[in-house]
Amino acid sequence: MTTLMSGGQAAIEALKAEDTKHVFGLIGSATMEMFDALYDAESINFIGVHDERTGTHMADGYARASGEAGVILAGQNGPGATNLVTGLSQAKAAFSPVVSIAGALSSGHVYRDAFQEVDQQSLFTPVTKKTWTAPSADRVPELFREAFRTALSPRRGPVQLNLPRDVLSGQAEFEPLQKPQVYRNHSVPAAHTDQVSQAAKLLAFAKQPVIIAGGGIKNTEGHEQAIALAEDLNCPIVTSPGHGDAIPFGHPLNAGQMGPRGNPVASRLVKEADVILALGTRLGFNSTFYTYDNINRDAKIIHNELEPTAIARFFPVELGIWADAPTLALQLVEALKKIKDRTTADQWTKEFQTERKAYLEKRDTDAVLTHPTQPSGLFKTLRDVLPKNAAITMDAGTLCLQATDAMNYWSSKSLFTPLDFGLVGFSFACGLGVKCAKPERPVVSLMGDGGFGMTMSELSTAVDHNINTVTVVMNNKCWGAEKAYQRDFFNGRYIGADISSPPFDKVAELYGAKGYKAEKLSEVAPAIEAALACGKPAVIDVSVDPAALYSFRRDSFKHRGG
Repeated sequence: MTTLMSGGQAAIEALKAEDTKHVFGLIGSATMEMFDALYDAESINFIGVHDERTGTHMADGYARASGEAGVILAGQNGPGATNLVTGLSQAKAAFSPVVSIAGALSSGHVYRDAFQEVDQQSLFTPVTKKTWTAPSADRVPELFREAFRTALSPRRGPVQLNLPRDVLSGQAEFEPLQKPQVYRNHSVPAAHTDQVSQAAKLLAFAKQPVIIAGGGIKNTEGHEQAIALAEDLNCPIVTSPGHGDAIPFGHPLNAGQMGPRGNPVASRLVKEADVILALGTRLGFNSTFYTYDNINRDAKIIHNELEPTAIARFFPVELGIWADAPTLALQLVEALKKIKDRTTADQWTKEFQTERKAYLEKRDTDAVLTHPTQPSGLFKTLRDVLPKNAAITMDAGTLCLQATDAMNYWSSKSLFTPLDFGLVGFSFACGLGVKCAKPERPVVSLMGDGGFGMTMSELSTAVDHNINTVTVVMNNKCWGAEKAYQRDFFNGRYIGADISSPPFDKVAELYGAKGYKAEKLSEVAPAIEAALACGKPAVIDVSVDPAALYSFRRDSFKHRGG
């Protein structure tokens, strides 16, 4: 039996068929048919946002934390749609399954310089996995099915669906909509047995093996499989940058994040290993800067990725394995059982564990606890006070880059960063999405004052919808990364580096949230504890020493001689 519906009604029925729980969005006249249908959709919680960009970050955070698609609805074509671009670019860099929907110009007005006309199909194509523009009302459910299927298929990523006004208002007869399980893939690829055997032999006879666990382990919550392999080999596991939560902090084989933005212990392991198993990681920019400065040129690399084009893209490998990372880890455990007289890596691992213990102890003892607040002291305080089940979101910028490996992540999917897009203004909005996905977990968002100033209007969204996250604004009154480069490489010729902001604690109170001010480091822990217990969205404005600057990208300014 068919049902007569408008395209807008069919769009909401398609979202319901996908078991969509939350839609983040901003109302607009181009999609009124959808919003009217959404009014009656009791199973979908609509979260109205103040900017389509930040709404996309919320959908991104929700997608990463839940493992489901995050949905953002830009109600207006033209400017409403263009505001999505930054958020979708961010989601694409993170391989985050965001389904973005935008109203579009009426089909009959295209190419007439109509009001708010922009070529949305061309605009979104470079920043999404795929973009569609619906041609007619009867095609709406079909394109929604394809949008969700594409976003959630490996390698995951954001998609864009443009819905012209006449398509949403047009009517058609629709068959009952199918649930996604009837048109989705239900399996992941395992490695070929010959490749598993070769990889197992390389690892079994390695003297200094190391496993690099990346997004292929984190996003699948495959830490148990990766740990089982590491324990069998008794070898260290490092994590790729931004995925420091891929392996629980407390595990004795976990070395933390490697690479130019990681810690020295993990980075040394990758530089000295004789066999490297890259397990679900691209070995890309943040991990290596694409140079052998950060990975042993003489190591035999076993490169595993679910995206075949990522294998051996930047470094030649001994063996490339296209497979699901946790599945491969278990295959290797089974294959290793068949190998006799294996080489032991016990000495290599014992030395690493001694070095790791000393590094963590030094990290605490070297923390500067005096006034004005230094990053090391702030991070130690956060390590001491944050609950072990906290989810932590980060912005870009040097303070957050330092914090990424300075925090302890006790469970998988506890760290959410901009990753390769390096976006400032991401963390707070992302945290709201993470909290919607995991309401039982405390969510703490770290930001600089510049990034929070970009996005603090979403305090209204947090208050209106009781999304109770804690945002720690590390307020150093400047764009810290750029000011560090101007200091270190441009003779202190500062321009555009210093910024002013209102007192963020008082701004939070004006929005109806809770605000706290920490002028001294000793005030941070009580503020965190109060914020976590207050039952409202909370902002803690922490004064950080403006002179505590650090240049991360020294490689970019070698020509300056600094």
